[in-house]
Amino acid sequence: MKRLLFLAPAVAFVAVLVVFFAGLGRDPSRLPTVYQDKPLPAFTAPPLRPGDVGLSAADLQTGGPVLLNVFASWCGPCRVEHPVFMRLRAQGVIIHGLNWKDQPGQGLRWLAENGDPYVRVGDDPTGRIGIELGVAGVPETFVIDKQGRVRYRHVGAVTPEVWSGKIEPLMAKLRSES
Repeated sequence: MKRLLFLAPAVAFVAVLVVFFAGLGRDPSRLPTVYQDKPLPAFTAPPLRPGDVGLSAADLQTGGPVLLNVFASWCGPCRVEHPVFMRLRAQGVIIHGLNWKDQPGQGLRWLAENGDPYVRVGDDPTGRIGIELGVAGVPETFVIDKQGRVRYRHVGAVTPEVWSGKIEPLMAKLRSES
């Protein structure tokens, strides 16, 4: 009996190691979303830009695939992906933004300093809309099809490699669907 008690901590340690190493093999950008192949929940975000119309779930049903990027001025990886979004917008990719948990005026100031790639951009200072969307942190980018359904969720910065390897092929496929 004492021998079993002596082995219990070692067995528990090995079990924790197995769980830890199993998690290392997972792609952190592939967090599941409850909205996979389903419409986003109805939401309406007030405008980030003065005099603008804000952003709603209905705005994401545009007849073609669009991106919804959740960002914040305080987010380091958002700075990494921002030049990618500026290039994509110049190429005609429709990108909408949601400024998440930012101090008043910071998101607008950040876009003024770094460029604004968004067709529409809403403000979510409390994070409530992000919670409804299942956002775990920033940046997160959703690919939305013409019916307003989530077809892909990317957690982390959209780099040129992520764009060309994952998102661009999906966007092309969605454009070709009738």
